[in-house]
Amino acid sequence: MEQKFELKSEQETPGKKMAIASIASIPIIITLGNSMLIPILPLMEKELHISKFQSSLIITVYSIVSIFLIPIAGFLSDKFGRKIVIIPSLILTGVGGIIAGWASWQLDSAFTWVIVGRVLQGVGASGAFPIVLPLVGDICKEEEETSASLGIIETANTFGKVLSPILGSLIAGIVWFLPFFAIPILGLISLLLIVFFVKKPKGDDHELSFGRFSKNTKEIFRQHWKWLVAVFIIGAILMFILFGLLFYLSSILEDKYKYDGVKKGFLLAIPLAALCVASFTSGKIIKDSLKRMKWITFGGILLTGISVGATVFSDKFIYLIAVFLVCGIGIGAALPCLDSILTQSIEKEMRGTITSIFSSMRFLGVAAGPPVIALLMKGEILDMVILLGVLSVIAAWLAFKAIKPEEEKQVPKIQPVLE
Repeated sequence: MEQKFELKSEQETPGKKMAIASIASIPIIITLGNSMLIPILPLMEKELHISKFQSSLIITVYSIVSIFLIPIAGFLSDKFGRKIVIIPSLILTGVGGIIAGWASWQLDSAFTWVIVGRVLQGVGASGAFPIVLPLVGDICKEEEETSASLGIIETANTFGKVLSPILGSLIAGIVWFLPFFAIPILGLISLLLIVFFVKKPKGDDHELSFGRFSKNTKEIFRQHWKWLVAVFIIGAILMFILFGLLFYLSSILEDKYKYDGVKKGFLLAIPLAALCVASFTSGKIIKDSLKRMKWITFGGILLTGISVGATVFSDKFIYLIAVFLVCGIGIGAALPCLDSILTQSIEKEMRGTITSIFSSMRFLGVAAGPPVIALLMKGEILDMVILLGVLSVIAAWLAFKAIKPEEEKQVPKIQPVLE
C-alpha cells in the first residue's frame, strides 16, 4: 500500500506542476492588461488629446471596478467553484480589450469608449486573478508546498510587470493602440491552459449558502480581525507605493531624461525584475513558518520605506534606478508572505472570500497610486516622499504589532461555522 501511494504521488506531481504553471498564467495576463499601458500613457495623452490625470484614469478605472466586485467573485468561487468564475472572467477581460482597441482605432473621440473597455477588463480581472490564491490553496495540500506555489504565483505576477513595459513599448511602437488588442490574444492562451490542465481537486464541493457565508465571515473577523485587517492594509499600501512609483518613474524617464519607447520599457523593468526575484526567493524561504513570514514582511517594508526616503538625496538617473531597484526588492519579499499568511490560515470553504477581500485591497492601492502621484507631481517631490514614507511606517508598524508568531506557534486554522 505504501509503495502504491508513493508511486501515485509521483505520477500526480507533473500534473500538479502543470496546473500551477497554468494558474500562474492568469496573473501574468491580468498584470499585462494593466501594467503594459503604464509606459505608453504619455503617448496616449498625445494621441487621445487627454491630460496626465485623465491618462492615469485608464489605469485607475480598471482597479476601481475590481475593488467592488472582487469580494463578490470570491463568494461565487466559494459557492460554485473556482473555474466556473475564472473562465467567463478571462473572456470578459478579452472583450474589454477589443472595445478599447477598436475605439482607439476607429473613433475620433475615443477616450470615453477606452474607459468603457477598461471597466469591462476590470470586471473580468475581478473574477480571475483574486481566485488564483484560493485555487492554489485548494490544489496544494501541504503548507510548505502552498507557500512555494504562492511564491511562484507572485513571481508570475511580478514577471508580468517586468514584461509589461518592454512588451507594451514594443507593441505600441508598431501601432500605439495595439496593446489593447494584445490582451484578448494572450487571455485566450491562459483560458485554454486553465480549461485543459487545471482539474477540480478531489472533495472540492462548493455548496456555500449565503447564510453560512455571512456567519463564517462574521466569525472569522470576530476572532481574527486585528491581523486580518493589518494584512489587508499592508497589501493596499505596498500596491499604492509600487504603482505610484511606477507612474512617477515612467513620467520622469520621458519628461526629464527623454527616454521613451523600448528604452524606457527596459529601464522600468529593472526594479520590477528585482521584485520578481525577491518574490520567488521569499516564497522558497518562508515555507510554513509564520515567524519568517512576519519578519520578512517587516524587513521588506522597512527596505521599501528607506528606499522611498532616499529619493530626496539625488535626482541623478543611475541613483534613482538603484533606489527603485531596492524598493522593488522590499515589496517583492513581502508579498508572498502576506499571501501565505492568508491562504494557510483559512479553511477551503471560506478561502475564496477572505483572499478576495485581500485582493480587493491590493487593487485599491493600484487604483489610488497613479492619480495621487500625478497630483503630487504638480508640486514638490518632497510631498510625494513624505506621503509614501508615512505609509511605509504605518505598514511596518502593522506588520510588527499584528502578526504575532510568538503567540501562535503555527498558523491558526480558521474553522468555518456549520449550519
